[in-house]
Amino acid sequence: MIDEVSLGLAPIVIERIYEFLPSIVAQGISVLLVEQDVSQALAVATRVHCLLEGKTSLTGTPDQLSADAIESAYFGTIHSAATPEASA
Repeated sequence: MIDEVSLGLAPIVIERIYEFLPSIVAQGISVLLVEQDVSQALAVATRVHCLLEGKTSLTGTPDQLSADAIESAYFGTIHSAATPEASA
């Protein structure tokens, strides 16, 4: 698990971490990335889950989800282009 890699580190360190993540995944190692920098996360993710108040509000692949849909899911309003999770 990598939590908020873009917070508190020098930009060059963040860049190196994001450059290295695909090689970790290529070795068959799963990575759970918690990140508020949507563009960085979408660039390396194979699957995206957005949480709202502790529940999944949106899920899909980076190709299926736009940054706007993710932002809306994060703040509680779902765009029609997004695929929301069924409410529990």
